Amino acid sequence: MIVPVPEIRRLGLTDYEPVWRAMKQFTDTRDASTHDELWLTQHHPVYTQGLNGRSEHVFNPRGIPVVQVDRGGQVTYHGPGQLVVYCLLDLNRLGIGVRGLVTSLEQAVIELLKDYAVDAAARSDAPGVYVDGAKIAALGLRVRRGSCYHGLSLNLDMDLEPFGGIDPCGYRGMPVTQLADLAGALDFDQVERQLCSHLKRAIGYE
Repeated sequence: MIVPVPEIRRLGLTDYEPVWRAMKQFTDTRDASTHDELWLTQHHPVYTQGLNGRSEHVFNPRGIPVVQVDRGGQVTYHGPGQLVVYCLLDLNRLGIGVRGLVTSLEQAVIELLKDYAVDAAARSDAPGVYVDGAKIAALGLRVRRGSCYHGLSLNLDMDLEPFGGIDPCGYRGMPVTQLADLAGALDFDQVERQLCSHLKRAIGYE
């Protein structure tokens, strides 16, 4: 069966909670004929704490709101200059499980970074993508009725300071990095197009 390629929606700079609510509504109301979608956005500053998140991992929020959410994982930070891709996918139709999807998302980011001559890798003990041990992309998903939402965040050119107020993804002292510090000035629109292309290929649409 040929799976229709996902629709791409570019949301611009958004508040976190309305987008989160919209993701849940989309997933709750979709059916077997609903096309998958990738939502691209940047968020106003916010910490999001996953289902298994522990409060001690947020030790200096600096006035940034902390939102308890329904994805897996611990705490992370979203802010302007970070590309967030929400993956609203019918996993049953794609024929993949959560572990396979995580691997595909990681691989898509790794391939994107190769486009910028940046060597990156995944870690078996901590989902995400890393460059020389520093985290550049975080992943978190929720599966409901065979479909998923949430997705990945990739640090492009942002203020990394707020990561210092948390244990990123629950790891004390985890260093973080961003593409602009590794590859120079970026065209955000181009990065979005490249990442979407890698995602479609890695997930299995192409």
